[in-house]
Parts: sequence; C-alpha cells; structure tokens
Amino acid sequence: MKISEMFASIQGESTLQGIPSVFIRLAGCNLYCRYCDTTYARSGGTEMTVEEIIDKVKSFELSFVCITGGEPLLQKETPELAGKLVGSGYKVSVETNGTIDASSLPDNVKRIIDIKCPGSGEDGKTFMKNISLRRNGDEFKFVITGREDFEYARHFVSKHNLADIHTVLFSPVLDVLNPELLADWILHEMPEARLNLQLHKYIWPNEKKGR
Repeated sequence: MKISEMFASIQGESTLQGIPSVFIRLAGCNLYCRYCDTTYARSGGTEMTVEEIIDKVKSFELSFVCITGGEPLLQKETPELAGKLVGSGYKVSVETNGTIDASSLPDNVKRIIDIKCPGSGEDGKTFMKNISLRRNGDEFKFVITGREDFEYARHFVSKHNLADIHTVLFSPVLDVLNPELLADWILHEMPEARLNLQLHKYIWPNEKKGR
C-alpha cells in the first residue's frame, strides 16, 4: 500500500472528535476539491505491506485508528487493512469522499462518508449505492463553503432521509465560512445536523501535515 503519512493525534472530526487516534493517511485521490487541505497526499507515498502498517500502528499504543486520505478506497487492500485492525482489537473508522463503493469495508468499521457540495467543484459524483445501502453507524459529512452548499446539503439530507438514523455533519471550510454563521443556519433551519468544526486546526493552526 502507498502511505502518505502515519501519526498520532486528536481526532478532529466526526462523532469521534477529541479521541486520541492513530491516523493512516493513504496516498492518491480521484478528486480535486477546491479547498483540499491535504494536496500533498495526492501522489507519492511510501510502500508498506498491511503487516508493516499494523506493526507501526501498534507502536503508538492507542486503541482508535482512522484510515483516511487522499481517498483510501482507491487502494484495494484498504478493506483488508481495516478488517485486520479490527481483528487486532482496534476501533476503526474510514473517511471516504463518497465517490467509490464503500460496501467492501467490514461491517464493524465506522464509515465517514463525504457528500461533495457545489463549493468543492466535485458535486454530483457521489456513488449513490453508498446512500441506498447505508449501514447503522454510518456518518455523512458535508463540507460547507457558503449558503449554496448549505441549501444543497439540506436538500440532499431531506431527499434521502439521512438524518432519520444517521449522524449528519456540517463542517465549515476554515477561513472561508464563519462557523458562527453556519451555527446560526443549523440552529434555525437544520437542527438535525451537527456542527463539525475541524478541532485539530484550532489546536494546531500552523501544522501543514499530520502531527
């Protein structure tokens, strides 16, 4: 597998926010989001086997693991890696941009599925079976750059009844959308959603890569 970086940090997003976790950032992505904050992970990476990755994870002595990217589902070994980590006793989440079939991930892996809004420049590319075949425990994230994205996300959530049984995350792009404004929109117009600030960017604002 091609690994962009591995590090231990505080989980900054999703309902796992605040939990000390090991991050496995896989290299490669199939999208070019305008606000991407991990462009360095688009290419390159260090070749590692699944076994080498798991050995490295063990060295951090933490129980939560997040597999992210780039886009982790571009690498065919990702489901195997996730499954073996779970089998080793880890709690595992996978963050995907939502454009690739996520059904290959083991049932006991938490899936954080991004739905791209117009502000990303990549909207309309969602792999819709990820919606129709969603699982209990899935979380759906919408990165919001402004009012158009908010309306897009609100319509998508309503159309697909996502908030009925799933956590819906609305995350403002740092330095693009004032989180206070998004919080006001959620409070008055979309209380089913959860405001999801990128906690790590507030703790370590000068970090360009993972810690």
